[in-house]
Amino acid sequence: MTDLSIPTTALADGTPIPLIGFGTSSLKGTAAVESIAAALRSGYRLLDTAAQYGNEAAVGEGIRASGINASQALVTTKIAGGDQGREQARSGLTESLRRLGAGSVFLTLIHWPNPSRGLAVDTWRTLVEMKEEGLTAHIGVSNFRPEQIQELVDATGVWPEVNQIQLSPALQRHEAVAFHREHGIVTEAWGPLGGREGLSAQFALQKVAEKHDATTAQVALRWAIDQDIVVIPKSSDPQRQITNATLDRVALDDEDRALLASLDLGEQKAWDSREHEEW
Repeated sequence: MTDLSIPTTALADGTPIPLIGFGTSSLKGTAAVESIAAALRSGYRLLDTAAQYGNEAAVGEGIRASGINASQALVTTKIAGGDQGREQARSGLTESLRRLGAGSVFLTLIHWPNPSRGLAVDTWRTLVEMKEEGLTAHIGVSNFRPEQIQELVDATGVWPEVNQIQLSPALQRHEAVAFHREHGIVTEAWGPLGGREGLSAQFALQKVAEKHDATTAQVALRWAIDQDIVVIPKSSDPQRQITNATLDRVALDDEDRALLASLDLGEQKAWDSREHEEW
């Protein structure tokens, strides 16, 4: 076991949540089990999965194979588009728990708003109930815009505790982050290394990394956690897993932040959940 020192932020109720978690979106089968077990042995505790990823059983097996107490693994899963609705969301989470081999999870998110279905509010009502029943300790959303979050709150009076959105130095999402902060919502970044946007090839990022004798990934992750944004980088390489969570030596200054600010491609380059839907 490696003793990574992963910092935390707090959910609205004061519960600590690690600022660096482990993403699993493309991991499958025995390779997923091995990668997840290695990450947990290294010191990761927050794991991100989803019904849509088709790997919840592997995540559960990875937890069991890691040798840590299962209660220490903070699992996030997500309600898939096809499982939205009052009863469907209940069966969706119940099935996720069955695949994980768990009685409850740390955090459950609605994966995408899917506005064409008009079922996000119904799904949210069910998550509120399932939290009260102890099947999930915390609830939130993923890929919701501020006005889509407001719709849930107007209908139920309950704010999401987390919104997981596409975010990196290439997509800085200032408006969303400010809205979350104003309403006590933790921002969680998927794609924090900006792979889709070619972030690691950008000269400004490479220059900051060179200055700090760090990897471009470490700089991108440090930039996010400095803002209390949770990141979930994924890697099947055990050494890279450790490197991604070892950020103590990377202390960004104002000059660095100004350089990184120049990388923002703007809100219009992020996937727009008014149009993009996933099932």
